[in-house]
Parts: sequence; C-alpha cells; structure tokens
Amino acid sequence: MLGALTATVAVLFFSINDVAIKFLSGGYALHQVVLFRSLIGLCFLAAIIAPFAGGFRVLHTKRLGMHMLRGLCVVFANMTFFLGLAAMPLAEAVAIFFVSPLVITVFSVVFLGETVGPRRWVAVTVGLLGVIVMLRPGTQAFQLASLLPLAAAFGYAALHMLTRKIGTTETAATMSFYIQLMFVLVCLVMGLFFGGGQFADQSDPSLAFLFRAWVWPDPADYAVLVLIGASSAIGGFCISQAYRASEAALVAPFEYLAMPLSILWGIMVFGEWPDFISYCGIALILGSGLYMIWREWRVGAQLVDSPKARR
Repeated sequence: MLGALTATVAVLFFSINDVAIKFLSGGYALHQVVLFRSLIGLCFLAAIIAPFAGGFRVLHTKRLGMHMLRGLCVVFANMTFFLGLAAMPLAEAVAIFFVSPLVITVFSVVFLGETVGPRRWVAVTVGLLGVIVMLRPGTQAFQLASLLPLAAAFGYAALHMLTRKIGTTETAATMSFYIQLMFVLVCLVMGLFFGGGQFADQSDPSLAFLFRAWVWPDPADYAVLVLIGASSAIGGFCISQAYRASEAALVAPFEYLAMPLSILWGIMVFGEWPDFISYCGIALILGSGLYMIWREWRVGAQLVDSPKARR
C-alpha cells in the first residue's frame, strides 16, 4: 500500500511539474526555470522532508560519486524531456518517454547480464513500433523535437540502473537531495555560458527554450515557480520511497497514470487533442510496457512458488 500510494502521489506531482514547465517554456530559459525549481526543491527538502528523515544526516553518504553520476542521468533525462515539451504536445512527449521500461529491459541485459525471454523481446519490439508510429519518420508530421523525449527515456533507464546499485544503502531523502544539488550545479554552469542570451536568436521552440537569456521572473509567475519546485521535491522523494518500499513490478504500473493525466492536462490547459495516429502509438507503447511489467510479476511469482525457490 505504501508503494502504491507514494507512486501515485509522485506521478500526480510530476505531471503538474510538466504542465507548469511547458507553461513557462515560452518566456524563460530552461536552465533558469530548472534552477529555480531545484533551489525551491532543496528548501522544501530541508524544511519539510529532511526533519522526518534524520535531519542533516541525509547529507551523509559514502557513495558520493554514484550520487553525482545518478544526478547527471536525471539532469539529462529532465532537460531533454523539457526541451521536447517546448515544441510538442504534452501527451505525445509523455507517450514517447514511456519507452523507458523497454530501454531498461535492454540495459538490464547489456549491463547487468540479466536474462530476458522471447515474450518480453516481442513486447520491446511492439513498443518500439509504437515509438515509430509516434515519431512518423518520413512524413511532414515528423519533427526533430520528438527525438528529445526518446533521449530522455535513455537517461531515465540509466538512472534506474544506478538506483538498483545504491538503493539498498541510501535513503530516499539522500537520493533526492543529491539529485537537486546536481540540478543546481548544472544549471549554474549553463547559465554562465548561455544566460546572457548570446545564442537566443532561435526559431525552433526547443532551441529558444535552451538558449534564451535569463530574465527576472514576472511576479505573476512566482506561484508557478514555487509549484514547480514543490512538485519536483515531493515527486522525487515519493518515487524514490515507492521503489524502496515495494517491488518494482508493483510500483511501475502506477507510473503509467501519467499518460491519461498528460492527455487530460493537454486538453484542459493547452487545448491539445491527440489525433488517431497518436492514440495508436500511445496504445502500442503503453500496452507493451504494461505487458512487460505483468510478465515480470508473473515470472517472479513463479520463482517464489517453485519448490526450488522455497528450498
């Protein structure tokens, strides 16, 4: 129950975060928005989450290098996904990003030496077919920005590989803190190089979002920035807690709640209605991902129930 509840809360806040960042993508630089988000997120962690997780002891770790590497994976995944949001409908970007469970499966074979059966390889193929349907290569509907959520999925898969290595010794609060810290460091460096707006003359929405000059936020946007920071901190803590408290096969399906939420937010906030082809791609990607999660659960249940496992 704890894993299911925290995963649901995390998905809700992550979806709010996506909507708010897309809302601000036309007036601010990406690294400026993410810097505000991370600073507010750090304050939120320090004031609300850390006191219940041991106070400043959450800063203590013997695996700083792994935290930094994991943080870079999160930064890459978030930045590429948010750049995609600036140019794409919300639901389509989220759908392409959800190829990440398929990428995780491939990574688990390549980097962890795990065995994947033929049924799951078929699911991977179906999911990749769904991505091709969403990308629509060779047609006028294809845009390079649609490759950005795909790149984000690879970053997210790498994050999961590292989380599996350190999740048994590090707390959710510790992992959340170092992720936010890495966001701050990367955004400060990006602001130093691009914050002056010397490369801001871009017609592409994603590139404009990346290279736009830093400006002082409009007072009307303060509430949105606070919402982004709070939702990032709560979502990051909750998803780390979910995967620490429960089996991945139980938690992962709840992440797919982001898909109907993104369609709902896209329609309500931005007036974006997915077309028939987009719905077909979404169905293929979600179907393959959910099948793989179900298959993982079945295989795990069979291993537990077998006499050999009981011995």
